Amino acid sequence: MTRRSFRLALMWAVLSAPGAIAATPVPAPAYDLVIRGGTVYDGSGGAPYVGDVAVENDRIVAVGEVDGTGRHEISAAGKAVAPGFINMLSWATRSLLEDGRAMSDIYQGVTLEVFGEGWTMGPVSEAMRHQMREENEGAFPVVWTTLGEYLDHLENRGVSPNVASFVGATTIRIHVLGEADVDPTPEQLGRMRALVRQAMEEGALGVGSALIYAPANYAETPELIALASEAGRCGGMYISHMRSEADDIDDAIDEVITIAREGNLPAEIYHLKLAGTRNWDRLPEVIAQIEAARAAGQRITTNMYLYTAGGTGLDAVMPPWVQDGGRDAFLARLRDPEIRARVLEAMRAPESDWENLLRASGGGEGVLLVEVENPALRPILGKTLAEVAATRGTSVEDTAIDLVLEDSRIGAIYFMMSEDNVRRQTALPWMSFGSDAAAPAAEGEALESSAHPRTYGNFARLLGRYVREQRALPLAQAIHGLTALPASNLGLRDRGRLAAGNFADIVIFDPEEITDHATYAEPHRYSTGVSDVFVNGIQVVAGGRHTGATPGRVVRGPGWKGWPDRGACGRQG
Repeated sequence: MTRRSFRLALMWAVLSAPGAIAATPVPAPAYDLVIRGGTVYDGSGGAPYVGDVAVENDRIVAVGEVDGTGRHEISAAGKAVAPGFINMLSWATRSLLEDGRAMSDIYQGVTLEVFGEGWTMGPVSEAMRHQMREENEGAFPVVWTTLGEYLDHLENRGVSPNVASFVGATTIRIHVLGEADVDPTPEQLGRMRALVRQAMEEGALGVGSALIYAPANYAETPELIALASEAGRCGGMYISHMRSEADDIDDAIDEVITIAREGNLPAEIYHLKLAGTRNWDRLPEVIAQIEAARAAGQRITTNMYLYTAGGTGLDAVMPPWVQDGGRDAFLARLRDPEIRARVLEAMRAPESDWENLLRASGGGEGVLLVEVENPALRPILGKTLAEVAATRGTSVEDTAIDLVLEDSRIGAIYFMMSEDNVRRQTALPWMSFGSDAAAPAAEGEALESSAHPRTYGNFARLLGRYVREQRALPLAQAIHGLTALPASNLGLRDRGRLAAGNFADIVIFDPEEITDHATYAEPHRYSTGVSDVFVNGIQVVAGGRHTGATPGRVVRGPGWKGWPDRGACGRQG
């Protein structure tokens, strides 16, 4: 007998006893929502239990055994009830402007999209604003200047998930220095630091970098320390796509650790991986390197996606020096026969001081072409770079250059990683998860291009393939890595746990059914198994179908000047 049924039985016995005084029944409390009888995974990583969750307005008010009724009740018997999932690496910056429903992620239980891998939607100069307008071809107006204004714009337009962002070190650099390979003067570095502080006061989570790409990789370590230290003063984090995820990964991790130590702030590594077959056996030393830093008192964490292939532009197979000065200068150099010859030599070299994704993918057979803007190139979609080269009768390297000259924004998938390493990494206690993708709907223009399957399947793949099927980690640990762990790392307030007083970001799913269906051949396929999703107490998925609700809010970092205590920046003067 439960405590609740015991109390009811006792009350009935007392009221029914001879001579009992009649009493006016006290109405049980009514909540906006009660989720009944689910297996509660509160996000802590602890053992689950069968219980209820009560919600009033936008907050959780009770977890466990809930007396009283809800104006809306859902039976979650046989299902898991968990905090909403946090996408630690989201590229939904543009897709949410085009469609605020975030269908591909919402259907997996994602309730918070975290942006910021180097490039962010603010701060933008007038020149940057003009370039953004040209690149989006009028798809959406660029009506903001700062990062905070962009996030507010998303919330005001209406989005289903919550949104948050780091400020991009690449964006800060372009704002002040342009796209040339130059070092900032002390005055310029001061302006860059001021832009970081402004973003932190607007609610940024910290500084994010993407150091294999031009112009980001022109930044030297002292510049990054200066920007990171400004975020650290505001309670923020440094997060990085490192300079190398392949041959020089040890040096790249050392740089992250150095920036964290000298900047006096925690740091996270984006999408941890060992790229290239010759590096696959190095995972134990990478783990040991990170564990040593953590044992020394540094807060170093990581995130990952659940696939053996990465995805970025085809221009990433070329050395950064040829991209000095921006896209127009880059394309002009590729048209110069002498410079083209130097680029070909660099692409074919067995060793390099830059991240050669073509080599890490084992050559053109490991590069799948998935996105083009030039309609004339649509026949190459779904083919490997090697297949296109064979059709054209040119070398793989020449074909890559020719394709970029024909369409400088070709998207590609690079098969570089070991499935065994992916599985082992999921169980690391300091690992969280991110899709490294947009959040589109599988309809309309999205179907005209291919995509990486992580766009539609990353989170369901963790819970289905790696938890249920391969038993690489327990479900409670996986949910912790999707919720409370990243929330704690980011310094978020009142999110990431099913606890009274926290915001009601909640996902209900069937652990025996949750499955990803997207493949490299057919990527536009939603995951299944999530039945209900709530964001700030509003239901955005009901019975496996999007409700159309857009209750998402901006989630602010610890330095936000709007906090009652003025945030970390305010506390430090």
